[in-house]
Amino acid sequence: MQITHYGHACLLVQTGSARLLIDPGIFSSGFESARELTAVLITHQHADHLDVERLPALLAANPGVQLITDTASAEQLAERDIEARAVVAGERLELGGSVVDAVGGRHAMIHPDLPVIPNVGYLVDDTLLHPGDSFHVPDRPVAVLGVPTGAPWLKAAEAIDYLRAVSPRIAVPIHEAVLARPQMMYGLLENLKPDTTTFRVLPRGEAIEV
Repeated sequence: MQITHYGHACLLVQTGSARLLIDPGIFSSGFESARELTAVLITHQHADHLDVERLPALLAANPGVQLITDTASAEQLAERDIEARAVVAGERLELGGSVVDAVGGRHAMIHPDLPVIPNVGYLVDDTLLHPGDSFHVPDRPVAVLGVPTGAPWLKAAEAIDYLRAVSPRIAVPIHEAVLARPQMMYGLLENLKPDTTTFRVLPRGEAIEV
């Protein structure tokens, strides 16, 4: 499996049979040039995960691509005449020969005064988990975790505890664009990760084998 990090929450996952782009949002760049995509997967409707302005051109440049989203994002996109397949946690998708499980279901709480929106994480081929904005712990081991590192709904102790709970073979930091100095958070995660986990910061825009 190869992963390309386009910044913040956006990952291109190449499984050998499928090319899956997850969460192309406003804080990410470079995904616009992605071609031969099997599917674009959106975890939730927040703009840092779903750039509604750049999405139409991306879809047009990838004929036959499937657009998979949570229910709230599908409704938002329908208002712009963009058709998406809405999924909920528990659904299993077959995308270009790869199996993607929709997991989780709810966004992490930002504040009790704010509504909790849908958030669907994606588990690709029982290997890579992109949780979106959640602390979903899967019911099976995963080799690679996209671990969120900075957000209004996140503090350092929660990120560390989440990494320990999932205990992947490789942890790839994502959701870092809101941090002025992400290296400080990377250092905490590196120092406090499980002994069996390799913490790996991916260079932006490069396809890396994991």
